Amino acid sequence: MSILSQILVARATLYAFAAMGILWGTYAALIPDTKAMLGAGDAMFGSLILATPIAATVTMLFAPRLAPKFGQHVLPIACLALALAFAVPGWLASPVLFALAMVFVGATNGFLDVTMNARVAAIEADRGLHLMNLNHAAYSFGYAGSAILTGVARDAGWAPGPVMAVSALVIALGSVLAVERGQGINGFARGDRRPGRLGMLPVWGGLIAMIAFMSENASENWSALHIERTLGGSKHEGSFGPAVLALTMGVGRTFGQLLVANVDEGRMMRWGAVIAAIGTAMVGLAPSPMVAYAGLIVAGLGGSVLAPNVLAVVGRLSPPALRAHMIARATALGYLGYFFGPPALGFLSEFLGLAYALVVMSGVILLVLVLYPRLITSAPSPSHKT
Repeated sequence: MSILSQILVARATLYAFAAMGILWGTYAALIPDTKAMLGAGDAMFGSLILATPIAATVTMLFAPRLAPKFGQHVLPIACLALALAFAVPGWLASPVLFALAMVFVGATNGFLDVTMNARVAAIEADRGLHLMNLNHAAYSFGYAGSAILTGVARDAGWAPGPVMAVSALVIALGSVLAVERGQGINGFARGDRRPGRLGMLPVWGGLIAMIAFMSENASENWSALHIERTLGGSKHEGSFGPAVLALTMGVGRTFGQLLVANVDEGRMMRWGAVIAAIGTAMVGLAPSPMVAYAGLIVAGLGGSVLAPNVLAVVGRLSPPALRAHMIARATALGYLGYFFGPPALGFLSEFLGLAYALVVMSGVILLVLVLYPRLITSAPSPSHKT
């Protein structure tokens, strides 16, 4: 099936992934201004967003029970909720109120993330397609485009509140594009009973996803600040950092979509981890913004294949009756890294400096080499029962 046909099949989920990318890309490019608005240092800012992953994880664990109640409207409703949540934090100069607003961002993001990944896994299983790389590419391209436009807005003197409000309004108005027609199309079974033990498959898969998301989001969230503060770049150069990483990841995931049918997933995961680690270390040790951009390109190309491929493997190796729950469990564990990555890097930066904190993150990425073989050998037997 051609890429165009795959895009048509996955239209609703592609919009959901792109919407999430646009909102987070805007947020990440605004971090230097947001920190200044709050008067927060690295460690304090990390603390302010620490409750975000907790809210996201709790929501993810309940998503398989809640999502079927919305039927075919679950994706547009989740996109709209995330847009409304993101419209608020940029206006709040109070650290306490900002932290509370980010809790709602985490909760709505967690719900959308599980529902859209479960829907992609269901389409893959029903049609025998590989679509995870394509959908995650939509997230990356959305992230990159919004980060670039946010840099332009920052140069024009826009404050975080108006920029986030415009981004949120665009996503809210476009949420209708995520509508699908039909029954049982949201990736979850209506009235599905609570599963028994899911085994280690979602644990190993979730740990790999955790590392992938941790490194990706930490670099995206802190690269603008690293380029501006450590390397002396301008606001536009700083905002371009997250855009470079996201754009490269989008390109990498698009090529990954083309390669996944012909290249062994294990080989892609191993080389991806090594290349991502090298690129992240380059960013940390870069003497100039241009070298940092080069490191972000390398890190993006390597890291682009890690998260979508591991979620695809979890979905493929799961018993059909447990697939949505396996994806939800792995995604919940994985997105602890997505949200804890930026706070963790903030705390490391406080003690080591932002440059060396990024070097430490590059070492964490190499743990994928140890975890992936365990994932492959942890698939439940065909006789597994709940």
